[in-house]
Amino acid sequence: MAGQSNYAPPATFSAAEVEFLAEDETIGIIPSLRMDPLHLISGDFGPFRPQISAIVPLWLAIALKKRGKCRIQAPEWMTVERLTEVLEEERQQPQEFRPLPFHYIEISRLLFDHAQDDIPDCYLVRSLIEDIRNVRFHKIEAGLEKLSNKTFAVKLTNLSAMEVNIIRPFTVRTLQALFKHGSDEYHRHPDDRFSQPTVIRRI
Repeated sequence: MAGQSNYAPPATFSAAEVEFLAEDETIGIIPSLRMDPLHLISGDFGPFRPQISAIVPLWLAIALKKRGKCRIQAPEWMTVERLTEVLEEERQQPQEFRPLPFHYIEISRLLFDHAQDDIPDCYLVRSLIEDIRNVRFHKIEAGLEKLSNKTFAVKLTNLSAMEVNIIRPFTVRTLQALFKHGSDEYHRHPDDRFSQPTVIRRI
């Protein structure tokens, strides 16, 4: 169709859109109601019985929490002990990112907004997650400084959805500028045609 070739998909999602995607992640709840199973597009959840743990999508957990129909169980990774360990490892290994849930930023933000009373040591947990984010973004920035006109790909491991969403447009624009500059250099110095391009595998 006419005009389709000019369509360019958005480089990033908004923060709200990334958060919306994160709401499909599952989480444990302790219901205070009795209800038959729910048959949703994403699967079947329930039945629900008072004080018996159940697994549901995060959006459903928040909806029930707002109505006073459940308590939300904080994920295992959202403990002071686990987050302290992750923070120490992030600081000790400047070339690596520690594994965390793909939507850890959005999940924690939603739980802080809607289920703060269900998170043990909530303020300390919030502080640790913020410290982890800051350390990881510092490592990302340090890695991006290594880009050159011989870099043709960047491989990042264990980044989260929000982190990828934030750095993608900058990285793409930077590589495009470097490629253009590198192309000009190539024409001025044709003997460089056999030099090996650089792949940044981890930053």
